[in-house]
Amino acid sequence: MKRTESTSSAQVLKKTPEEFDLVILGGGTGSTIAAWTFAGEGKRVAVVDRKYIGGSCPNIACLPSKNIIHSAKVADYVRRSKEFGITCDGFAIDMSGVRDRKRKMVVGLNEMYMENYRHTGAEFILGTGRFVAPKTVEVTLAGGSTRQLRGANVIVSTGTRASLEPIPGLAEAQPLTHIEALELDEIPEHLLVIGGGYVGVELSQAMRRFGSKVTMIDRNARLMSKEDPDVCDALRSLLAEEGIDILLSARIKQVSGKSGDSVSVVVVQNGDQNAVQNSEQNGIEKVLKGSHVLVATGRNPNTEGLGLELAGVDLTDRGYIKVNEQLQTTAPGVWAIGEVAGSPQFTHISIDDFRVVHANLTGGNRVTTGRQVPYCLFTDPELAHVGLHENDAKAKGIPYRLFKVPMETNLRARTLSETRGFVKALVEADSDRILGFTAFGVGAGETLAAVQVAMIAGLPYTALRDAVLTHPTLVEGLISLFSSPASAHNVVETREAQVSAA
Repeated sequence: MKRTESTSSAQVLKKTPEEFDLVILGGGTGSTIAAWTFAGEGKRVAVVDRKYIGGSCPNIACLPSKNIIHSAKVADYVRRSKEFGITCDGFAIDMSGVRDRKRKMVVGLNEMYMENYRHTGAEFILGTGRFVAPKTVEVTLAGGSTRQLRGANVIVSTGTRASLEPIPGLAEAQPLTHIEALELDEIPEHLLVIGGGYVGVELSQAMRRFGSKVTMIDRNARLMSKEDPDVCDALRSLLAEEGIDILLSARIKQVSGKSGDSVSVVVVQNGDQNAVQNSEQNGIEKVLKGSHVLVATGRNPNTEGLGLELAGVDLTDRGYIKVNEQLQTTAPGVWAIGEVAGSPQFTHISIDDFRVVHANLTGGNRVTTGRQVPYCLFTDPELAHVGLHENDAKAKGIPYRLFKVPMETNLRARTLSETRGFVKALVEADSDRILGFTAFGVGAGETLAAVQVAMIAGLPYTALRDAVLTHPTLVEGLISLFSSPASAHNVVETREAQVSAA
């Protein structure tokens, strides 16, 4: 096998590769900004992507999903119109119109991206790329012809894809992933959602608001199980109030039928989270029937077929590209950014990954360790977080003060009739340093930014408490939050509680 690969590589490399300062394999957001930045600095740059201009975020993920979710929010506003003194009796949702609005946005983004490529001088190549030698990529174009590109440096940013668990009958049922769900031109009569993470939660609420009956199935004892218990409980209550059926601590035994026609899912549910692993013996078996099934149970790295072994690039035991804190791979001159490098799966992190690589290629010394990882779940209301969770603080024995107020204390939220949720902040016990912030409420993602900037600047929480903020705004609610009484959580209490629980 090794001899065949060597012979093949030698034959391929009889061509003289085109020389570039930087070749980027995978055209995601981090890659795109890298291309525009390096090209704008006078470098010769080529970006290779097999399908999407700009990668997943503007085409099939972040922005299209938020577009669809906003349409669902508008539907909810129309449904609640009498609450705002507006009469709107009877309305219909045209999913093809919802989809077309999303498609129009995507086309506009593609055009904007291509204009930036033209303006900066970076070259975008639509084709399938793979390594054929160290720092050398062969691209197969749509017509079957090939190009060989050799970079002084190469960045791999091929992302991840939705994972499909080896459940009997699941693959044969041709389930939806987020990609197909965002292209629906009909409202699913009954959508079965497998997975209670970001995608599952966001799309469950959106499809319910469009008129689908929705059933969620998750193996964990809580939705968004890595969040603090109060957040998980609030999310579950929110979705349940909107009429979504939720099965937790549930394992899928079998799937039959075809998504889009008729599908059955056999689940075994156990209410005892400590006995989930034995649920097949101790649980209750149920058969769920629906018209569609959506799989949202995690992601797998896109590393197959890239010829990474020919480039000297090693993988981790989970299949991600192995990198150090500067995002260098095991091959000299080859870097990896974004999800394929095992970075947190957020577009803003892939952008920061680019900054790390850019700094290290231009004489700086930037690393991925110790950086903040903010995120936002775009339910309605939103969930946003940065810094330390209560769960983590307790597990690590970090003493803290907890500030927490309901959203109904926010006067701007009252004017909007959006008082669901709460905001909370963790402040270091023996100083005024903000350790973490969580908002579950209207405009949570925007409010988060104000706290995060304060954390970046090293400001005490009192700086926000005593600030003069515009009235009435959502961010003004931070004054109420940090003026409220704080509850203390110290190391001794936490450790005693852990011993008692054990």
